Amino acid sequence: MAQPNPRTGPAPGTSPGPEARVQTVIRRLRVLFRALQGHSRRIQEDCGVSAAQLWALWEVHLEPGLSVGDLSQRLSIHASTASNMLDKLERKGLLARRRAGRDQRVVRLYATPTGRRLLDTAPAPAQGELNRALQALPRESLTALERGLGDLLEIMETPDERAALRPITDD
Repeated sequence: MAQPNPRTGPAPGTSPGPEARVQTVIRRLRVLFRALQGHSRRIQEDCGVSAAQLWALWEVHLEPGLSVGDLSQRLSIHASTASNMLDKLERKGLLARRRAGRDQRVVRLYATPTGRRLLDTAPAPAQGELNRALQALPRESLTALERGLGDLLEIMETPDERAALRPITDD
């Protein structure tokens, strides 16, 4: 019997039942997670920062002067998580925080020359790749994926909506 392809689904000419579809979805999720993990591992080995830290640095580089709140929204993480990540980037000399203007409470973020040199050779961060791929999906596919994942989380009774604001790995 022909095996399903984890990317394309059941073998041609077969009509999958619910169990086969479940297995196909599980395989596809594993492929996705492993691809993201592998990419993250390569970033850590090559760059000395986590994929999430690299993504944060990319965002700051793309818009110098970004605030911590704006960065946390772009990364879909809590502001305190972003702040902890920024502490690590700052300790490594890759990022600088500056207070400007009359309101000294507002902190602006900038990639340092060392941070910009790292970005010159760094690959795209894994989360950025996922974001890029999701944005490239046709609207109907993205809507169906959003709806399907929402249904899945509801059935799993995943009550902690704040879980999406926490990083998967320690940064």
